Amino acid sequence: MRTPTRPRSSGAALRRRGLALVFLLPALALLGALVLYPIGWSVVRSLFDASGTGFVGLGNYRAAFADDATLTSLRNSAIWVAVAPALVTALGLVFAVLTEKVRWGTAFKLLVFMPMAISFLAAGITFRLVYEQDPQRGVLNAAAVAVHDTFDPDPSYPGARPRPGGPAVAPDGSVRTAAAGPGAAVTVPLVGIKPATLPAAARPAAAPADGGGVHGTVYLDVTPGGGTPGTVDPGERGLPGLTVNLLDGGKVVAVTTTAPDGSFRFAGHPRGTVELPAANFAAPYRGVAWLGPGLVTPAIIGAYIWIWAGFAMVIIAGGLANLPRETLEAARMDGAGEWQIFRRITVPQLAPVLGVVLVTMVINVMKIFDLVFVIAPGPVQQDAGVLALRLWLVSFGGGNDQGLGSALGVLLLLLVVPAMVLNIRRFRRSTR
Repeated sequence: MRTPTRPRSSGAALRRRGLALVFLLPALALLGALVLYPIGWSVVRSLFDASGTGFVGLGNYRAAFADDATLTSLRNSAIWVAVAPALVTALGLVFAVLTEKVRWGTAFKLLVFMPMAISFLAAGITFRLVYEQDPQRGVLNAAAVAVHDTFDPDPSYPGARPRPGGPAVAPDGSVRTAAAGPGAAVTVPLVGIKPATLPAAARPAAAPADGGGVHGTVYLDVTPGGGTPGTVDPGERGLPGLTVNLLDGGKVVAVTTTAPDGSFRFAGHPRGTVELPAANFAAPYRGVAWLGPGLVTPAIIGAYIWIWAGFAMVIIAGGLANLPRETLEAARMDGAGEWQIFRRITVPQLAPVLGVVLVTMVINVMKIFDLVFVIAPGPVQQDAGVLALRLWLVSFGGGNDQGLGSALGVLLLLLVVPAMVLNIRRFRRSTR
């Protein structure tokens, strides 16, 4: 005969619950003090004006959506959410898969993950220098200028201009001489150029001998210690590499380039007007305005991807290591290619991990602040602004309106909560 089990005493159950509550109290106290109380106070503060004494209800929320800077911040935050998490996740997936197939995968993972050890402040300062407009300081523009000059080596002479009394300057910036007839030599004296900046190929100026066709010389009309203006003096050097057009009735009929001594000739064209296009005097290529209004947000997103791609790679690589290898081997034995295996087996089996990484990155970019604050220059900071940066600027960065700032904080919280709930649901499903 089985002895009936004794029911658990209610007193023991209460003691266990009380003991659990004792252990939870410190965590609950910290949670209330550091999370719940600030959230509640922000909601209350958002209903008052800047001084905190006048009740305005939802006025701060209406003001936020009527402010162009806030709307720009919302638009930029939407761009961040749509672009950055997807790129970080995709790049982390590619790195995780590729590092499994190379011997030095561990070293590569270390290098890619290393940016996570750098503070966002240090990373922002680094990329502020990388994106510098001056090619002498900015790495990207130094590379861009090097590539550009490789394929377009023609020199330009920014700031050059005709000597007063010489050829005329057209409204478009080109330099035109008077019409030249048969046998006439055309000289184009230019000033406004430092002799030290002339190309190494420049030789003493010399006009070509009359051999038929319009001909002449473009030269730097500067002689140390004197010289005759408008005349090719000894020691004056020609300007090589200039594009020279020959016009007939305003139409370009021939094009040539000046020689190292500045000379040019249009064989077979006995008359016409000589023109030096404005492109000869344009400023040299200086790279891309990475931190200009149009590119500042993509540039900062690039810095963010550089930092977080290693994090995504490590998380995805952990999920990849737990995939059943027999499935992959069976697919290879059936003749599936690596791309088919990746698309039809690896990615679907990694979907839960990819989802966690993606949602985590969404939550992260919704709160992005420091990279934007450090990288974006002051004049374009509003163009690159995100919601968290706008919150800080309104509350503490000169606006001194904690009412409007609290409203922006509540709005940011409402935008983040759905992503947090989705992440918690995914976590619960994965632990079942």
